[in-house]
Amino acid sequence: MVGREGHLTEMNQQQLERMRLGRGFIAALDQSGGSAPGALARYGIDVPTGADDATTLDLMHQMRARIMASPSFSSAHLLGAILFAGTLDRNVGGRGTADFLWNVRGIVPFVKIDVGLADETDGVRLMKPIPDLSSLLERARGQDVFGTKMRSVITRGAASSIRSVVAQQFDVAREVMAAGLVPIIEPEVSIDNPDKDAAEHALGALVAEQLDLLAFDQLVMLKLTLPTVDGLYDEFVEHPRVLRVAALSGGYDRDEATGRLARNHGMIASFSRALTEGLDVHQSDDEFDAHLAASVAAIFDASIT
Repeated sequence: MVGREGHLTEMNQQQLERMRLGRGFIAALDQSGGSAPGALARYGIDVPTGADDATTLDLMHQMRARIMASPSFSSAHLLGAILFAGTLDRNVGGRGTADFLWNVRGIVPFVKIDVGLADETDGVRLMKPIPDLSSLLERARGQDVFGTKMRSVITRGAASSIRSVVAQQFDVAREVMAAGLVPIIEPEVSIDNPDKDAAEHALGALVAEQLDLLAFDQLVMLKLTLPTVDGLYDEFVEHPRVLRVAALSGGYDRDEATGRLARNHGMIASFSRALTEGLDVHQSDDEFDAHLAASVAAIFDASIT
């Protein structure tokens, strides 16, 4: 298990120390069939009506590969990157994507393992059952992947509904840890939740309960919505079972997201939309790199407060 430091491979140890001690943020490049069309539209590519998932994901990988190959996308500012599972079987710069990230860029690779959200029930959207999870985890381990990420969403709802989200997240997290990977637990509170502050306080209490049940050699990461109350998740930044606490942008634009993040000391970014804001398929390489560099610098600065 990655949390048991005496049993780490040399690669795992290097990745663990990078995530524990490094300065920077995590890029979320895990857009799937549901979120890819919107990401591509913002990039200036309209997915043809009726296009199948394979076509959409091919276009999405071209965008992701351009980002990862940019000189601005380096370990000087980035600690890790979260990949869509299908990206593990694709190449960047003539190498497998996870191999390129870690062995060329020095960026720790993670993989998204959830397969989407179930319909909303009682104000929350749980994860759909994850088929063939054990084989995906084995494949990830064989490709220098350090950890995983899975997302649920709290749109409203009472503490009892939020409890079901947290319980499911930690149940899957235990499977991930048993396979030797570090899970990023992401119970997103929608920024449109009418009771966002109350939901975040309830979520924090329930996550704390679960963290205290983990064994000494179990490590997780948390990816949480930027809270309404600054510093709400400070206790997790210091928790011995939490490797890092990351923030999702949740639909906030880059200026709003980085401003909120800078006020939550110890949290680092794990942004998707805020990272790619301003990028366009029609930009020259120099224009593209300049826009990405500005985004990376702003998110980095907010992540090291």
